[in-house]
Amino acid sequence: MRPIQVFFIYLTVLIILPAEAKSRDLILATTTSIDSSGLLEYLLPKVYKKLNIKIKTLVRGTGAVLKIGINGDADILLVHDKDSEISFVEKGYGSFRKEVMTSHFILIGPSKNPADIPTNENTVNALNQIAKSKSLFISRGDESGTHKAELRLWRLAGITPNETLKRRYLETGSGMGATLNMASALNAYTITESGSWAKFNNRGNLVTLINHTSDNTYGIILVNPKRHKHILEINGRKFINWITGLEGQKAINSYKINGKRPFKGTSLIEEKNK
Repeated sequence: MRPIQVFFIYLTVLIILPAEAKSRDLILATTTSIDSSGLLEYLLPKVYKKLNIKIKTLVRGTGAVLKIGINGDADILLVHDKDSEISFVEKGYGSFRKEVMTSHFILIGPSKNPADIPTNENTVNALNQIAKSKSLFISRGDESGTHKAELRLWRLAGITPNETLKRRYLETGSGMGATLNMASALNAYTITESGSWAKFNNRGNLVTLINHTSDNTYGIILVNPKRHKHILEINGRKFINWITGLEGQKAINSYKINGKRPFKGTSLIEEKNK
């Protein structure tokens, strides 16, 4: 066979092959909380070994991740703001959503505790204490899942933080790591997530004050291939089935940071509660 014939055969195959068969890594857009925890570094080698799928990650806050999905710049999204996730799918940007795992939010602050918050106090009372004191509070301020969870807690307390705390309420507009670093540097209070906090080493004088302010549920979404033809639907579904299936759920539960398990697989929790 002549070289020119081989070339045209190869070119024809490339044209007719579906996107799944062409050489591209699966793109997972996920949150800074997940990234800070180190969980994906633990899971992704297992995914490659089992499914032979290479995964590239994009790390942003949940709000920014959902915008990435709207633009079709990722195949799958792993985020943690349930209402926003459901709305995303209902508007047709995602094909479906499945719950993956849970962690929890934590109120941390300086060990001297200038707001005089008793350990594991009611969160609403604790935020009122902070508002009445002269203490600083650091917020993500980035429309992330953690930021939205924090704002829900302020609403429960009947407080508009930027109006009540004024200059004592500082928004980083950044990820969890940068926000924790600022809280550490300024001896301020903040809301964080259990995985990020367990992994964070630059604590300075920061300590846990309320170990469980609220639950934190992570969901995974396949970006709708009907809106964006380049989405790797087959590999996306394979990954989603793995991480929500028995093997993936057991892997999530087995992940430890300093001897602690910051995440719990959702399906295993449901099975245990039956």
